[in-house]
Amino acid sequence: MILEGKAVVIDQDNVDTDTLYPGAYLNIEDPEEMKNYLFEGLDSSLRDQLGDETVLVVGENFGSGSSREHVVQGMKAWNIRCVLGKSFARIFHRNCINLGLPVIQQADAADAATPESEIRVDVDGGEVVVDGERFETAPLPPFMQDMLSSGGLVPWGRERLDGEGE
Repeated sequence: MILEGKAVVIDQDNVDTDTLYPGAYLNIEDPEEMKNYLFEGLDSSLRDQLGDETVLVVGENFGSGSSREHVVQGMKAWNIRCVLGKSFARIFHRNCINLGLPVIQQADAADAATPESEIRVDVDGGEVVVDGERFETAPLPPFMQDMLSSGGLVPWGRERLDGEGE
């Protein structure tokens, strides 16, 4: 899977899900409505930078705090192609995979990115290219690649269950 886009950079460490998507909006169930509150507790002007070809670039320990799937659902509603970061909170990382949003840890690539950088991520091959500079990263395990290709854990599981009935 090859993903390409322009960088939107959150140049902070330890950004938690409570600031990415405040608790006041947790009653919203429609991702199209959720996207209106993504980054609300951090910097709502970040939403103005998002486009169809966005790679969100983040600092260390991104997504700590509550295990809010709303953050990932809002990111997907904005068509964020991938999250590239220095490091991720474990639950946030797994929420991304489970909901079909590629998440790549490569600190040097994240450091190299600036707003509007052109980024290319080869999820299967383990390579990130930022403005022409190449960085190696561990490819995602095959089952996670399959999960992402399927659109997340639920569609991936359904595909396997449907296949068992044949």
